[in-house]
Amino acid sequence: MDDMSTTVFVFVHGAWGGAGQWAATQRALAGPQVASVAVDLPGHGFDAPLPSGYLLPGQPGLLTEKSELADVTMDDCAAAIVDTLRRLRHHSQVVLVAHSAAGGPASLAAERAPELVDRIVYLSAFVPGGRPRFFDYLNAPQNATALGQGLFLGDAGALGAVRINPLSTDPAYVEELRQAHFHDTPANRFGRWRSTLSPDLPLAIPATPVLLTAGRWGRIPRTFIRCADDRILPTATQDLMIAEADAAFPDTPFTVRTIPGSHSPFATRPHELAMALLQAP
Repeated sequence: MDDMSTTVFVFVHGAWGGAGQWAATQRALAGPQVASVAVDLPGHGFDAPLPSGYLLPGQPGLLTEKSELADVTMDDCAAAIVDTLRRLRHHSQVVLVAHSAAGGPASLAAERAPELVDRIVYLSAFVPGGRPRFFDYLNAPQNATALGQGLFLGDAGALGAVRINPLSTDPAYVEELRQAHFHDTPANRFGRWRSTLSPDLPLAIPATPVLLTAGRWGRIPRTFIRCADDRILPTATQDLMIAEADAAFPDTPFTVRTIPGSHSPFATRPHELAMALLQAP
């Protein structure tokens, strides 16, 4: 990527997130005049549907009401990414950046349209190269120290979504949310960041297998940016995904970079994240 003026970064948010989370990173990239676009996956961002009692006192039905996102599929999410990539193919370099759970739909998008992606960057993100479902890694022994398990509400299968409560007033719950996602975010900004989260992640995103091939996804150069103090996807899990993908696709091994801090560097250190992206590979 010698001429960054011809490169565009396509950002895809993780679970419960939205395109707006990338704004500070995009501003950091705009300084050196690098273009970027952030995608809202179906059911995320400002248009995310909320459980009917979510904003009411006591949040009635939050544990049992079926999610409006129950029918959102992995195909739907990948299609939203591919649609964005097609509109950007006039750039000479298109770099797809996936955070966390977005690794599944981003990988599927790249598998389906490898001609639209020049490099794919996984930011502490799920890589289905070795195991096809995000749940396969979340349940691995290497992930045993991960925080955040106490955030999940109700029965995900019945809800059709992995549900959390960013508006919780329970101090213990709020602290687990902070520790898992934003532990290094200044206290006076944490409240704003947790308010950017929506309650439902379509169950299909962590549960649907993503099958990759050497001739399509496997031909795309890839970078993994490790978050060194990630508490919801520990470095042991990140390294396991990297190692298993490299073993399955040895012709295009990961370039690996490490940045300090939590699972959400776009919240705490967007300039460092932007510099890491500009240096990929």
